[in-house]
Amino acid sequence: MDKLNTYQELIHDFFLAYEQFLTASPKPDLDVTVALDDDRSQYILFKSGWKEDGYRRYVTLHVTLRNDKIWIEEDMTEDGIASYFLEHGVRSQDIVLGFQPPQMRPYTEFAVA
Repeated sequence: MDKLNTYQELIHDFFLAYEQFLTASPKPDLDVTVALDDDRSQYILFKSGWKEDGYRRYVTLHVTLRNDKIWIEEDMTEDGIASYFLEHGVRSQDIVLGFQPPQMRPYTEFAVA
């Protein structure tokens, strides 16, 4: 299996497992939506719905694949999806913390771009 397919499979597995975690009993107060788009290499999990005095939308997780690397654009998970990727054999040089400012990325253990 080539690297892109491996990364797509890891992303799918994490997103779907995390969706199950979020929607397990008791029923969550917001709807959970997962969008997995392999054609555009875009993967997103968000929560939305009515809560208290208004409609809410929260991006919990957003990952893209660019230049043979996994770009973590948003990560509001407790343990962080980067840890999951590392545990499953993805090299830290293939992970970019896109939510970090570019000038801060050299100080992480991950790729800068």
